[in-house]
Amino acid sequence: MVAVFNKELLSWYLITLKIRETIEAGNLNSTDLNNNNITTTSRSIQFPDESEFQNQVPSESVQATRVVDELACEPCIPTSPVNDWIISIKEKICQAGQDDAASSWTKVNIYKVPQYLREDHDKAFNPQIVSLGPYHHNKKRLRKIENHKWRALHHMLKRTNQEIKVYLDSIKEVEEKTRACYQDMIGLSSNEFVEMMVIDGCFMLELFQGVAAGFKQLGYSPNDPVFAVSGAMHSIQRDMIMIENQIPLFVLDRLLEIQLGHLYQKGMVANLAIRFFDPLMPTDEPLTKSYRNKLESSSVGYATSFDPLTEQNGLHCLDVFRTSLLRSGMPQAVPKKWMIKKRSHAIRVADKRRQQLIHCVTELKEAGIKFRKRKTDRFWDIKFENGILWIPRLLIHDGTKSLFLNLIMFEQCHFDCSNDITSYIIFMDNLINASEDVGHLHYKGIIEHWLGSDDEVADLFNRLCNEVVFDINDSYLSNLSEDVNRYYEHRWNAWRASLKHNYFNNPWAIISVVAAVVLLLLTLVQTFYSTYAYYRPS
Repeated sequence: MVAVFNKELLSWYLITLKIRETIEAGNLNSTDLNNNNITTTSRSIQFPDESEFQNQVPSESVQATRVVDELACEPCIPTSPVNDWIISIKEKICQAGQDDAASSWTKVNIYKVPQYLREDHDKAFNPQIVSLGPYHHNKKRLRKIENHKWRALHHMLKRTNQEIKVYLDSIKEVEEKTRACYQDMIGLSSNEFVEMMVIDGCFMLELFQGVAAGFKQLGYSPNDPVFAVSGAMHSIQRDMIMIENQIPLFVLDRLLEIQLGHLYQKGMVANLAIRFFDPLMPTDEPLTKSYRNKLESSSVGYATSFDPLTEQNGLHCLDVFRTSLLRSGMPQAVPKKWMIKKRSHAIRVADKRRQQLIHCVTELKEAGIKFRKRKTDRFWDIKFENGILWIPRLLIHDGTKSLFLNLIMFEQCHFDCSNDITSYIIFMDNLINASEDVGHLHYKGIIEHWLGSDDEVADLFNRLCNEVVFDINDSYLSNLSEDVNRYYEHRWNAWRASLKHNYFNNPWAIISVVAAVVLLLLTLVQTFYSTYAYYRPS
């Protein structure tokens, strides 16, 4: 119960309540609201005289309280459900506009893989040993490596004789820029986020420098469980190349610049990253000799500033690795003449039905197309000349699936990125339909794999691009595919190939064909002379 000692205050309070209820109901305009509510309130409340109020405060308080209770019990004017619905929609639209204004989509480059793409390839996108960045931070199954991250930070600070505050302050300056690189909102406080970036970044740099210069020189034991060239290093490298497990490259640059001081040179982190991820290259010869010598001189000796990615401004390690794969002369897709006018008026939408570039190996063989291994370290550099398809050697191991999936996903998600790796994978997927196709490419030295069987390789390529959609006209292999298909459609090429396959596939078949031809010629000669002697007897 509430005791009220001022009837004027109580009156205005009740008037305000009535006005608020009427406005929410939306049935009266602002002018009528004041008049009607004042009248209604005046009729429903009977105030005592001022003298009585002063003499009988308790009784009047009870009476006022009863009035308030009666008013509260009166049925309120019902609120319209339609109005509430519209108001809630407007609020959501307003919130969406605020979120859109606050977001900077152009700065995002570290993406979260959509759930529908993870269903069959969850292991390829989830790190198994080490987490980097916020997406997999502090997951229970990845906590064992956290102690080793702190050990790496301790070694680095002890070796450089620096204070941790310098690193924290430096990353604090770019916290907002760093957060903007991630697609999803990060639920970490400012201090937690900066601490994570410094620890994860220093851990990566210790691994980079240890692989380049030797972990022993950095002060680690030869039998260290993490900071040594051991079997676990391959799994760590595979985790560190995943699209959800990335740290912005400018963060690593800042940390290394503080660590090295005047010895630091632009592009050094990119060079160290290329050296570190070299074993993941999908070819036997990932780097030419001259390229490797330049890379070693810049990353190990810190003497020169050779950086093949200076003009690329790498975003993170996955982007740096992808750029190093495509480092030399990637041919650009040339649009067809009939497409130029159409593209000038509308942006083409990728069509899932039109991703068949060429026929499989077995069908191309029947059309007379031959397969040869091309000697180059650029695994994507495929050529077609005079009925021969030249394909560089491709090495497939247990980490190839994860590598290709993350590269494809980055090309699918990042707007300012070509689809060159995706084009190559889809081209190989078209070539390989069954184990027989893999077997022939393996026989020709084009594919070398460490998997259990050719069936596993065929299944690998057939499932890599299940949910991937891209425009074949934007593929750098579109013109080559057209040349192959044009050669395939000529019937004479198929007839010639069939003749060679059926009658000239081994020496004994050739001898049999030659003997049959000679016998046929002798028979024709004998027939001629017999006929000639009949009509022209001697």
